[in-house]
Amino acid sequence: MSTSYTRVSVTSSLEDTQNKVHQLHNEGFKKDHIYVLTHSAEGTDYVAEFTGAEQISMAEEGLFTAIANLFRSRGEELKAKIMALGVPEAEADRLITELEWGKILVLATPALEEDETLLMYQSNGYQPPFL
Repeated sequence: MSTSYTRVSVTSSLEDTQNKVHQLHNEGFKKDHIYVLTHSAEGTDYVAEFTGAEQISMAEEGLFTAIANLFRSRGEELKAKIMALGVPEAEADRLITELEWGKILVLATPALEEDETLLMYQSNGYQPPFL
C-alpha cells in the first residue's frame, strides 16, 4: 500500500460504518489497521464486533498514554486515542465533537514496518475525514 497517512471517516450508522470498513479494506488497508471509535466504550465494543474492525488499544496508544487515560476524562481519553493514530490535536478536538453528537469514527493507518511507524507518527501523517 502506498499511503503513509491516517485516514479518518465520520459515519452516522452501523451500516455506513461497516461499508466504510469494507471500502478501506478493499483499498488496501489491512483489517488490523482499521479502527472504530464511539463516545462510549460499550458503543465502541459493539461497533467493533459488528463491523469486524479493531479498537484502539495499548499497542497503538503506548503504555504511558494508556496509563494516563485511566486518570483522564472520557473526552481527553478519546483525544489521546485519536492522536495516537497520527491525527493532529486540532482535528482530534473537532472529531471529539462529532463523537459527542453520536457519530462513529473509522480510522485506518497504513501497515508499515516497525521503524517506519515511528516516523509516520512523528510527522503526523494525516488525511482529513470524509464527511
